[in-house]
Amino acid sequence: MPRGIRNATDFSILTLMPPPPEAALNDSPGIWWDEPTYAWLRLLAALTVSTIGGVGMWCVVVALPSVQADFGVARGDASLPYTLTMIGFGLGGIALGMLADRQGVMRPILIGAIALAGGYIVAASTATIWTFALAQGILIGVGSSATFSPLIADTSLWFHRRRGIAIAIFASGNYLAGTIWPPIVQHFIATSGWRATYFGIGVFCAVTMLPLAFVLRRRPFIPESHAASPEVARSRERPTAPLAAPRCCPSCWHAAW
Repeated sequence: MPRGIRNATDFSILTLMPPPPEAALNDSPGIWWDEPTYAWLRLLAALTVSTIGGVGMWCVVVALPSVQADFGVARGDASLPYTLTMIGFGLGGIALGMLADRQGVMRPILIGAIALAGGYIVAASTATIWTFALAQGILIGVGSSATFSPLIADTSLWFHRRRGIAIAIFASGNYLAGTIWPPIVQHFIATSGWRATYFGIGVFCAVTMLPLAFVLRRRPFIPESHAASPEVARSRERPTAPLAAPRCCPSCWHAAW
């Protein structure tokens, strides 16, 4: 413990870090990392959502030759939908991540499910490559982004000791999608055409992702009682002894404070 620091609570205040788990457990019994069974079940649901929603990242790659032949455009023009999908995925992840911070992850997943389902159904009925590209970017790209970054942040809130492995398991959902979806999409494009395949994917996303969004309705309980406890309040009110400043050079004074 550094010189001038009386206890772990003082140290956590001065370093802008939360108190150790033991202190939080004493102040707020039954807090968020005391739910291992529910956390793992929730991780399974999130992994399923990520694997289903990941179709937005992989389907257009498989459908690209058929789309190009149907619209009769050059290879460069046919690549535009994939470009807009990636842009929509990036921007959508930021916007839906901010929404998840304020209102929980259920609403971003609902938005993503509706956007994915609507995007595939709209794309299946488009008449030009430009409307197809807009459906890919605005609806499919944004919808697919809801199943990645917002859920990664949400997953990290439900685990304490095994947070790293939980996030790694969830992140594998995008790669599971890349393993599962391309052969399925290729099969149905070869047998039914890309438009019928897109329509079927839209219906499947709506039927599966909307119920799973309600499974993720519960929000994590982040304990704040330790921050408002009398001990911490007294620690903030009373003056604390200054830290022992290093004597090597003036820049170390700035680093210490």
